[in-house]
Amino acid sequence: MSDVVGGGPVASVVIPAHNEEAVLGDHLAALLAGTAPGEFDVVVVANACSDGTARVAGRVPGVRVVETAVPGKANALRLGDAACRAFPRVYLDADVRLPAESVRALVAAAARPGVLACAPVPVLDLTGVGRVARRMHRVHERLVAPGRTLAGVGVYVLTEEGHARAFPLPDVISDDGWMQGGFAPGESVVVRAATSVVRPARTVSAHLARRVRVRQGNRQLRELGRPPAAARLGPGALAALVRRREVSPLDAACYLGVLLADRALTALRRRRGGQVRWGTDASSRG
Repeated sequence: MSDVVGGGPVASVVIPAHNEEAVLGDHLAALLAGTAPGEFDVVVVANACSDGTARVAGRVPGVRVVETAVPGKANALRLGDAACRAFPRVYLDADVRLPAESVRALVAAAARPGVLACAPVPVLDLTGVGRVARRMHRVHERLVAPGRTLAGVGVYVLTEEGHARAFPLPDVISDDGWMQGGFAPGESVVVRAATSVVRPARTVSAHLARRVRVRQGNRQLRELGRPPAAARLGPGALAALVRRREVSPLDAACYLGVLLADRALTALRRRRGGQVRWGTDASSRG
């Protein structure tokens, strides 16, 4: 168990949660396991929930709950941020598992000179993920990892100086993309000693549906003057992974097939005014 520094929380944790009753209790338990009372200032924002999200969070000692009828993650983040009591501030997706020791590693990294923001290394939980989707995720993770800092991890941390640059948060679809685009290299870092457990889309159709929202978010960021960093997701980068034997030819074929399907559906959707969509599953994150 860690001692509380200076008698107050070492960090605030904001968790926007929309209908996350099923996972929130376990994730809060992991976040607080082995912590001293008051070590983390945890604020759960239950936004437009129709389930027991607020009730689950309210049963956990030391967790404060903010409820709002207004949907939207950006609004929930702003509400939670306004209730925080400490810096640095950890912004954590409710469906992402972040253990206490990872929070401590992130807090330590945020204290280093010149660091304004940081994030952990994501670990994919592929339980229940279909075989093709599993191979596709394996390749996608290796392609995006070299250029990723704050986006796509399910959690990011801001120091007080970093917070001043990133907030007030506008109504963006991709809050983590907004954060990543606001910092120069070296100002935001990946903390190898910290991990977050992320559940990707379980099926190819759910992944393709999620890609629609990703494109919308990226388009919005470009309009706001914070274009997302270009990722090398094409056939050339894919072939390099196969040559280095980081992925198998079958993995690459699955990824390439999903990539081509995504592009074909995007073109068809444009021709039909955005009316084409594949089915989704419950794991598709907004």
